[in-house]
Amino acid sequence: MQIENLITEHIETWTSAVKKKNATGRGSSKKIELYGIKKLRELILELAVRGKLVPQDASEEPASVLLDRIAEERALLIKNKTIKKPKTLGDISIKELPFVLPLGWQWAHNIELFTLTKGKKPKELSDTLSKFPYLDIEALDRHNIRKYTNDEKCPMSKENDLLVVCDGSRSGLILNGKIGVIGSTIARIDTYKSVKNYIQLYFKQAFTRLNSSMKGAAIPHLDTKQLREDFLALPPLNEQHRIVAKVDELMLLCDQLEQQTESSIDAHKTLVEVLLNTLTDAKDATELQTNWARVSAFFDTLFTTEHSIDQLKQTILQLAVMGKLVPQDPSDEPVSELIDKIYKEQFSRKLNSKEKLAVENEYEYARNTIINNRVLVKARFICDFITKGTTPSKPELLDDGAVPFLKVYNIVKNTLDFAYKPIFISKDTHTGKLNRSRVFPGDVIMNIVGPPLGKVAIISNEYPEWNMNQALAVFRPLAGINSQYLYFILPTDSILSSVLNEVKGTAGQDNLSLEQCRDLQIPIPSINEQNRIVSKVKELMAICDQLKSQLNQAQQTQLNLTDAIIDKAV
Repeated sequence: MQIENLITEHIETWTSAVKKKNATGRGSSKKIELYGIKKLRELILELAVRGKLVPQDASEEPASVLLDRIAEERALLIKNKTIKKPKTLGDISIKELPFVLPLGWQWAHNIELFTLTKGKKPKELSDTLSKFPYLDIEALDRHNIRKYTNDEKCPMSKENDLLVVCDGSRSGLILNGKIGVIGSTIARIDTYKSVKNYIQLYFKQAFTRLNSSMKGAAIPHLDTKQLREDFLALPPLNEQHRIVAKVDELMLLCDQLEQQTESSIDAHKTLVEVLLNTLTDAKDATELQTNWARVSAFFDTLFTTEHSIDQLKQTILQLAVMGKLVPQDPSDEPVSELIDKIYKEQFSRKLNSKEKLAVENEYEYARNTIINNRVLVKARFICDFITKGTTPSKPELLDDGAVPFLKVYNIVKNTLDFAYKPIFISKDTHTGKLNRSRVFPGDVIMNIVGPPLGKVAIISNEYPEWNMNQALAVFRPLAGINSQYLYFILPTDSILSSVLNEVKGTAGQDNLSLEQCRDLQIPIPSINEQNRIVSKVKELMAICDQLKSQLNQAQQTQLNLTDAIIDKAV
């Protein structure tokens, strides 16, 4: 099958096969990877180096003749002391050959076709203009020259040179040269003019393999020794030209597919956001019902991505915060009576004069601002707070024991995940030194050290008591406040966004203070309405989770289908 037919017959697979990114760093702002198009690019390059991309021509000069001419050119360069004589390598074993060569092709050691000249960091570098730019990845790939030097003894690059990254996460990446001094993580590829374009293509195809060698703390690096001793399949010269031209043509097609797919994804995001905004912007229950009918009519086509389902979840919680998720019931207890009960409970505890004044002020404010049987109060009025946790010294941390100890990493996607790096402390430490940071089932915890800040979880009844370190704050709801209700609405933008914009970070770390947590504005309806909201949120979240499960299964099917097409084509 011709590659063009392979692309067009499976166009839906290439464009619909996406996967969630798990990497960070450059490009990580895009949360999904266009897996199908990525694999299509890899397939094009793989077919190119195997001789399956363009037809062979028996009348063309074979690659063996080209290699003879290159050998003559290399001998002359050695004689003139332009280059050093390369190390002699043995014959390529038949057992090492990965595939059968097409007509006119020839196996050749890499060292016969190119050598690498490693860059070097000059002793003197300046931020101001000097004779030569210093060429690191930032300068070459992002066109951002930051340093200059006058050192002419370091390896240099010209405009038409080929360069390759030797160290770091992008090892093996091929770059176009510029005039300047080559950085210490860069190497110049010295090759012959006749095969330069094909050598560049070879490096592009081999990127994943070249990037797989590790050193130090699992940091990728280019194994230059292995690269010198490796070999490649060399096509006849005229076929090289046809291969390079075809690859350029097909990569342009991939660019177009990628752009169209990203535009479609962006348009879908915008449509979902616009329609969901009509729910939160509804003026009354009638308008909300009308807008919800419009959204539900297109449910199967709207919520087809992880992003759209997450947006739906956020909208559900936002409607809960706004009091629009469930209808009110005139028979519910007045929220004023709930406020009175909380006020009495507050004063049944030991409060200092400052705390008493804060409770009095918040109570008076709440009593005078009740609207539609809902009131907005500070978290300090409806919760008890704990942020006295500390991490005990290592000898006190146990691998097992009676009391689980929580840290920031135990909150994952607003869910408690104690199975990840579980830590236990002794009962004596729990009730003694860390007595102030004891937490119990039903407590709501939030990380106050980040980034990211504001992840929440609710303590489960897996253990009767828990403990935590100082990077977590505990919101312990008073009587009349449903813990699940607080857990659902606490991380919403309406409640957290303003305070998160005020955080002060040091050394790349953000922090929320206990006072900021206490001052969070929490909407409180009657306890019966809280219970109805919790029930409705759970019901709708279960639907969202079911949608996401179906989506993940469909996406995995698309990924498997993509891999199957690739395997069959190669």
